[in-house]
Amino acid sequence: MLDFNTHDLSDHLGTLVDAAMEREAALHPPRTYLGASSLGEDCARRLQFQYFNAPKDVGRHFPGRLLRVFARGHRVEDWMAEWLRLAGFELRTRNEKDEQFGFATAEGRVRGHADGVVVAGPDSFSYPMLWECKCVGNKTFRELQKKKLAASRPVYAAQVALYQAYLGLHEHPALFTAICADNMEIYAERVVFDRGLAQRASDRAVQILRACDAAELLPRISTTPTHQTCRDCPWQDRCWALPFSPTSH
Repeated sequence: MLDFNTHDLSDHLGTLVDAAMEREAALHPPRTYLGASSLGEDCARRLQFQYFNAPKDVGRHFPGRLLRVFARGHRVEDWMAEWLRLAGFELRTRNEKDEQFGFATAEGRVRGHADGVVVAGPDSFSYPMLWECKCVGNKTFRELQKKKLAASRPVYAAQVALYQAYLGLHEHPALFTAICADNMEIYAERVVFDRGLAQRASDRAVQILRACDAAELLPRISTTPTHQTCRDCPWQDRCWALPFSPTSH
């Protein structure tokens, strides 16, 4: 019989939920393309491993707790969409085919899916404008307030620029919003289209795909595996092992 006086029910339930979420995540088909949301990342080699769907290092899969964080982010984005509509914005998150707004190029090997398009609303904004939203922690939120998007989160900035370019929404500034997960505070910024950034991100995608097609590994971002980007990479061991190839198991 279970001893409720000594058994930690929180740990027990958390373990059950985590295991279930990890099983469900394992059933999702892997991406077969480079995503616009990652093209601004520091390490091109990491993007190659991601594109090849190379097996992650042992123990480097997304744990259930992190999957819950991702799920929270999706819910917060839905709430922000509702709040914008309540505030008088005509926000569309699906196109006439009831599909998420997105683009595909390079024979479908580079793709992106935007959060939405605002087509009308308060006179203080210009339309149509791209809408992109993130749920972030307090540290990232304060950095956005202090430095703005391009300086504090270049990965997000590249993502926005690519969407503006490929979705034809470059004429008016995008609306970028971030919700602080700690207190639900809202950050908002008009993001003027950066043509150079969009071109650099697009060129990078071409460079990565050409290297993948040629079975060529691009340089590591660092000369040591203790670099912060390497430490956080799910392919750290694979990348620094010798000999290796990006697709080897």
